[in-house]
Amino acid sequence: MLSSPRMASSPDRRKFRRVKAPVLVRPARRVSQLAARRVADIGEGGFRAYSDDRHAPGARLEVELFFPDGGSAVALTEVVWVEALPEGSGARYDVGLRFVEARREDLARILKLLV
Repeated sequence: MLSSPRMASSPDRRKFRRVKAPVLVRPARRVSQLAARRVADIGEGGFRAYSDDRHAPGARLEVELFFPDGGSAVALTEVVWVEALPEGSGARYDVGLRFVEARREDLARILKLLV
């Protein structure tokens, strides 16, 4: 089980506002049968999603985001925190990711979701 620097009793340390938006995410350029999953929330600095894959904080992941308008974007992210979910949940882990690298126009699309 991965430990998490984020505890339920700790204050929210986000620098950016997050919203629930109909955005989907999946690993980019990975040949697999993985379906895209809905992000739990998203903001200018990153997003929270559920995963069955175990990732350590600090790991870099290239992801593909699918926007409500039908467009998509690829971004490099870094795992900030990971929490194991109880058995029977829809996924094994709750994961917080921050954007490391993304195109300016893709970040602008994310900002549009926030208004």
